[in-house]
Formats: sequence, C-alpha cells, structure tokens
Amino acid sequence: MLLGAVLLAGCIPAAPAPPPRPIASMPVPSSTPDSFDFERQSASDVVGGDARPTWTLKPVATNAVRVTAGAYTVRPGDTLRAIGEMSGAGSEALALENDLTPPFTLRAGQMLHIPAGLYHRVGTGETGIGIAAAYRADWGEIITINALAEPYILRVGQRLRLPSDARPAPPGPVNVGARAAAFTLDIDDIVTGSQPALTESSRPTAGNAAPRQPVTTAIAAPARFAGRFEWPLYGPILARFGPLAPGKVSDGINIAAATGTPIRATADGVVAYAGDQIGVYGGLILINHGGGWVSAYGHAARIDVQRGQAVRIGDVIGRAGATGQVQTSQLHFQLRKNRIPVDPMKQLPPR
Repeated sequence: MLLGAVLLAGCIPAAPAPPPRPIASMPVPSSTPDSFDFERQSASDVVGGDARPTWTLKPVATNAVRVTAGAYTVRPGDTLRAIGEMSGAGSEALALENDLTPPFTLRAGQMLHIPAGLYHRVGTGETGIGIAAAYRADWGEIITINALAEPYILRVGQRLRLPSDARPAPPGPVNVGARAAAFTLDIDDIVTGSQPALTESSRPTAGNAAPRQPVTTAIAAPARFAGRFEWPLYGPILARFGPLAPGKVSDGINIAAATGTPIRATADGVVAYAGDQIGVYGGLILINHGGGWVSAYGHAARIDVQRGQAVRIGDVIGRAGATGQVQTSQLHFQLRKNRIPVDPMKQLPPR
C-alpha cells in the first residue's frame, strides 16, 4: 500500500505470531471462492443473540480494456462523460490527465489527451477492494493513480485505471489456500475500499441507530465530527503508538482488559465495518466519525453493532477479548485522520 497504508503491526509480537483466536459464536468460512465470482463473507456478528453477516464483497466482472495514448479534438455538443466512454479511459481519467475542474466545460476545438492504461468499468455494487482482488492488484496503488478521495464511493460505469501489472485471475481450478493467503486486507483497505458503487441517481445510506440488518449499500459519513473523543475502556497500556521493535510499528495503543469488558464508542459516528477479515486483529469494529476521523477497535470477543449503525459516544459496541494474534485479553485502539494513524494518547482526555 502507498499513502495511508502504513504497517499494521501494532499487535504483532516480536516473536512468531500465535495462531488467530476466533471470535466466540462467529463461524469462519472454510474457503474463498474464485475471484471471477468473488463473494467473500466475514464471520457473523453476535447481535442480540442472532448471527448475522456483517459485510460481503460482491462478484466482480473482470472487463478491463487496454487504452492506447492519443488525442481527441472536442466537437460541438461533446461532453466529458461521452468522450470518456468513447475513449475507454473514462471521464475521471480525462479530467485528471487534462487538469480539468468542475463543471468540466469543454469548448469546440479543444484538444484532450487520452491517457494510456488498463481500465475497469465499475459495475453495480462493486467495491474497490473487490476490484483490486479480482485483478490481483494493490488497492492503495489504484487509489493513487486515480487520485481517489474521501468518501471513496465509486460510481457505476466509472472507469478505474489499474496498475500496469494488474491481471485477472486465470480461469480453471482454483488453489483455494494460495488465493486466500494472497488476498489480505488492512484497515486502510476497509476504510477506503469497502463502499459499494452507486448509480448517478443513488445516494449513500444515512446511519440508523437500530438497523434491522447490516447495510449493504454505500454509507454516508456523518455530516460533522462532534469534536471530542473519550476512552473506549480503561486499563493498563500494554503498547503505545509508534515503533515497537525493528521493522514493527504500532498504529495505535493496546489496552489490557478482562475478557468481556465493554468496549465503548469513542465518539459519535456510523459503523463502517464489523467483522474479522483482518486476521491480526480478530474481531474488529471501524467507526466513521466524520471530518476524516475513523476509530478502530481490535481483538473483540463479541461485536454488538453492525455496518451502517449510528452510535453515540459511550455506547457499548462490543466486548474485549483475545481474538486475532494476541495471547491475552486486550483492546487494540486506533484513531485515523484522513487515512493517517495518529497517536490516540494525544487525542484522548488525560487520565
């Protein structure tokens, strides 16, 4: 990963990591399907005693086409969207290549440069990380070359430029073990690439304090950040933010907590993710607080919220445990501002 995809080794001990400890009552899928028909489902949350899926990757149709560099002279009546469709590069890439800004007004006779590359046309409900997995590409690199920005919601029909080494998984028998090992996610991937694509006429779903089921559409970020954080739980600090050992960096803090200790939302926000697909953290909850702020809560033994749920500061969102790659019950807590991890101790009240 590039910018924002810093090392997520905050909970990785210097010694060889122990095997991940599963979340109580959260059965893990036994295999990962082929990425041509890719639908990877997280383990189920325990919400009110009922197991419910928290998040899925929709199937991705690998339809990428290679576009050669060229030039186009604007004709009367042309629009950037139409030229993007005709060229195969898409309007976003044309605007980026030609330094165009909204409202993207064109004039007859204007010369536009067509950027070369491999372009994927985004389908309904596809996510950035699903597209990256289907082409065995790095999502962070896709973010960079397409200059994507918050809220990272893709548009159905949008042309995403792929890295030069991107390629779809070959047809035929699948080595499930190798595929599962190759498909890894980090917190930045989830924050920036898990939103399903929307059509032009659709709008992100607002957070709901009591959703009947996990929200599977794109979720709107809170309109603003409330302006303060509170401790998610209290306990001895096991690891602080920053370097831990040669080659190992903590993107947050680790707080000792007895198994079952309530984990509380550090601020108002909307749950962006709840599941266990990032093995090192086990049960993981991500909350979008607006203003570019995201909080992360790892090693949960129980998750009591679901994607798209609106929470208030102090709400219980889960229970502490030793899931993931830790040996003792604890909470791994992160705060991120505009994708960059920041020291939680500098944002939380003194204690």
